[in-house]
Amino acid sequence: MNNSTKNIELEVVNPFNLTAIGSVPLTTWQTVDGYLECAHNLFRKRSNWLPAFKRIEILNKAAKIMGERAEELAFLIANEGGKPLLDARIEVTRAIDGMGLCTKELSHMTGSEIPMDLTAAGSGRIAFTSREPIGPVVAVSAFNHPLNLIVHQVAPAVAVGCPVLIKPAGDTPLSCKTFVDILYEAGLPEEWCRFVACDNATAQKMITDSRVAFFSFIGSGRVGWMLRSNLAPGTRCALEHGGVAPVIVDKSADLTTMLPSLIKGGFYHSGQVCVSVQRIYAPQDIATELAHNLAEAAKKLIVGNAINEETQCGPLIRPDEVDRVAQWVDEARQSGANIITGGKKLSNTTYEPTVLLNPAPNAKVSTNEIFGPAICVYSYESIDEAITRANSLPFAFQASVFTKNLDIAMKAVREIDATAVMVNDHTAFRVDWMPFAGRRESGYNTGGIGYTMHDMTQDKMAVIKL
Repeated sequence: MNNSTKNIELEVVNPFNLTAIGSVPLTTWQTVDGYLECAHNLFRKRSNWLPAFKRIEILNKAAKIMGERAEELAFLIANEGGKPLLDARIEVTRAIDGMGLCTKELSHMTGSEIPMDLTAAGSGRIAFTSREPIGPVVAVSAFNHPLNLIVHQVAPAVAVGCPVLIKPAGDTPLSCKTFVDILYEAGLPEEWCRFVACDNATAQKMITDSRVAFFSFIGSGRVGWMLRSNLAPGTRCALEHGGVAPVIVDKSADLTTMLPSLIKGGFYHSGQVCVSVQRIYAPQDIATELAHNLAEAAKKLIVGNAINEETQCGPLIRPDEVDRVAQWVDEARQSGANIITGGKKLSNTTYEPTVLLNPAPNAKVSTNEIFGPAICVYSYESIDEAITRANSLPFAFQASVFTKNLDIAMKAVREIDATAVMVNDHTAFRVDWMPFAGRRESGYNTGGIGYTMHDMTQDKMAVIKL
């Protein structure tokens, strides 16, 4: 991008009706280069570092401002991101709580004493470690949690004292811009956090710059792994990609009590969640019944504009995503899947909540992240078969098992390839202080506020000869 683009605005639309709701200025490379140089110089001159008490003060004040503007923030999430208002309000609460988590976690950012006299060579010395910020952070975020994901990437950097440049998803920059402005209002000097809305070429140049110490990415695996391969030597990173989350239903499970959990896990934010329930494996004699029960519940979900109070499933983020989901479901239908409910576009921006029974194992809905309002149910003959099929893909994130049998629960926990296995809960469960990470193609390093803060710091050791 050259200087002639510096006055270009990125238009933001409501994804349900595609009506323009705002815009943000696109940032040129010349500006980004200046931001990176400023961040680099801030970090290099340690007298510039903000003391911990000041960072705590800023984060606490920002959380207070967010609380005062909670309804405005929730409406913005719904309006630009398509997340229903009820869920958007919960996201705001989580984001505010996340600010508090950052300040509390600072008290745990401690070092340790290293014993020196374990051998004669170390005798006569004492040593200890401390944690210090890693350096400038560049964060690239996703659209599906446009405030809370930003908090998870930016607030830890602010908390530990890293200057940070944040690029939001192009579809949802307004929540990010508002959050950055709130940090400024709370007293954070602008040079410590920069909002960067830019084109992909500028973003890649920023991410791979040698002045970047840590890169945080939430988005597609294809893009994330490509960017990681091009990072400058020394740049650390964390990548959070998608999964194709498996659920194993044991024959002892209560079909009635599990139903609300599976519906929530599968259709929350119209399935646009990286750990959304997607593949449900059920015993052969109950799979059909379960699929029909899910279908009856899915039919009752209200699809509409996310800014309306009654909406339970909002639009997909872009019309081409609706077309993609429709193509995948049609492919599954043609290869033998039984569409129990749904299976069609409601408009160019919405897709009907869909339940499929026994899609082909090689269908896209069986092998790739749907990221849409569709759940697949498969029948199995043995629990070992179910676990083998759950582990059959190169993606591994969160999984779950429903059972009243402790042996089955523990077998699933031991044998399912996942970073977290939920017992009698859906795959999308998360609290923001727990480790949250994908294995294999689903990600690299560990998310969760405390874990991110640890990644954004590094050990410094002092060895003192007595």
